[in-house]
Amino acid sequence: MRKLATFHRSASDAAPVILTGATFHTLEPAASGDPAAPEAVLVFGADIAAVGSLEECRAAAAQVSPTEPDVTDLGGAVVVPGFIDAHAHPLMLGQMMTWVDCGPEKAGSIPEIVALLRGAAERTPAGRPVRGFGYEHRNLAEGRHPTRFELDGVATDREVYLMNASGHGGVVNSYTLGLHGVTRETPNPKGGEFFRDADGELTGELSDAACNVLTGLHGVKIGHHGPNFHLADEPEEHLRQLAAAQENFLAGGVTTIGDAQVSRREFDMYLRLAGAGGLKTRVSMYLLSHLLDEALEMGLHGAFGNDMLSFAGIKLYADGTLGGWTAYFPDGYVGDPCRTGQLYHEPDEYRELVRRAHAAGLQTATHAQSPTALEMVIGAIEAAQAERPDDDARHRIEHCGLPTSEQIERMAAARIYPVNQPQHHYNWGEGVTAAIGTPGERFNPLGEFVAAGVPVTISSDAPVADPRPLEAIQAAVTRVTRRGHKLGPDELRISREEALRAHTINAARVIGREDELGSIAVGKRADFAILSADPFEVPEHEIAQIEVLATWVDGLVRHTAQIKQPAGA
Repeated sequence: MRKLATFHRSASDAAPVILTGATFHTLEPAASGDPAAPEAVLVFGADIAAVGSLEECRAAAAQVSPTEPDVTDLGGAVVVPGFIDAHAHPLMLGQMMTWVDCGPEKAGSIPEIVALLRGAAERTPAGRPVRGFGYEHRNLAEGRHPTRFELDGVATDREVYLMNASGHGGVVNSYTLGLHGVTRETPNPKGGEFFRDADGELTGELSDAACNVLTGLHGVKIGHHGPNFHLADEPEEHLRQLAAAQENFLAGGVTTIGDAQVSRREFDMYLRLAGAGGLKTRVSMYLLSHLLDEALEMGLHGAFGNDMLSFAGIKLYADGTLGGWTAYFPDGYVGDPCRTGQLYHEPDEYRELVRRAHAAGLQTATHAQSPTALEMVIGAIEAAQAERPDDDARHRIEHCGLPTSEQIERMAAARIYPVNQPQHHYNWGEGVTAAIGTPGERFNPLGEFVAAGVPVTISSDAPVADPRPLEAIQAAVTRVTRRGHKLGPDELRISREEALRAHTINAARVIGREDELGSIAVGKRADFAILSADPFEVPEHEIAQIEVLATWVDGLVRHTAQIKQPAGA
């Protein structure tokens, strides 16, 4: 994998800063488990200039600047490298932040969802759509999706759209179907479905390509290259959404984001935000595969960009989502044998996309959940590697929910990196087992990856889950769901250190930036998350309750919590 170039780091006119009075978890290999943890860290401009004792950092400060260093006592806080969320959808997160949250903490039944949406309709000017998100039907008291008739109780004079937590579909009211001319005779689009009841009547539920009635054909989805779940807003509104999403990531201690769904729309928004000096987090962009031809034509044969905004690779889709029952299980779902989900590409078509990207030196990141979809992905990567061997291609599999043991061994041999989301099993683990039966207990088999020598990366998939790395770490360590159920045997858990690495240095490696991000070491960027407690010391089930006191990016405090802060932060 061609790594991002090292860029000139301009000298800072500011005084060196020494951070001390804290527990530092550097995540550097030599420091792992070392009782002689560093006492201080010297920051000069955007860089980490020294790590060691307070005396050593003072001496190093005198070498880099004649200005007396600013010694900041963190008052017993805990410092870890800035978290890296290697798979997220920032623009979509910003958009969801303006919608009605109908997730499990807000609503546990369909009447509660309807009440939330009806309240929003009463506050929204006439004619404007009402949009909600976050429900997972198996978590509702009724154990099913709402219907269009129930959403008619929200409004009959405007669009109502309730997006499923998976982002791959949802439910609309009758007005929405009528507005777009969808009737019981309307055929299902290729790659999507308008769901019907036993009598053939539209239920209001729709998935994947059927969502084009809301998003239009020119959104994210082009052919079978990915689901279309971004609704268009005016560019200025999208900029506000992206800026708001950044603040949400920073509040969780996230300093670097891998945007795993970049179309022209997202690309334009990032360029605009960067041009206005508004980027506060680092972003590595993965272009959707329908842009592969354009990327190759422009000569994009590896990572490029600057330290804040860069192109990293190509995003592909193999199948759908477990939450929306669109992941591909050819024998059907236990919860509904008539549903099989889908593959987004014929295997030969997908194999050719991977071959072309790999031949050009581009990293691929493919969404795949079911064993059948994973077989298509792993086989395509193995074939591409056989044609043009590359020991450092770092091809990724996003979510990688249910690989077989044999597939995990092949991933280890081919150096394929899974990028998992433990918050998925934290939020909806029971739903996965209800959908596919006992095999669902292996969902996100992180412990099996580690045992096979496959480096684990964890991320949020925001807005599918909140960008809260500490919650993801707790879920990876305990495998206890939000409802308090243990999912699968202990062998699927990973240690605290493995989980912390999965959200820092391992994540830096999958985006090709481990030389400058992911650990606290001399020469790396001064990106930190400053925590109120030690994730190695608190009880496992309390890791998610640790507060992020401050988030630093490039030696600048980009977020501080509205709680007691460490001195000088």
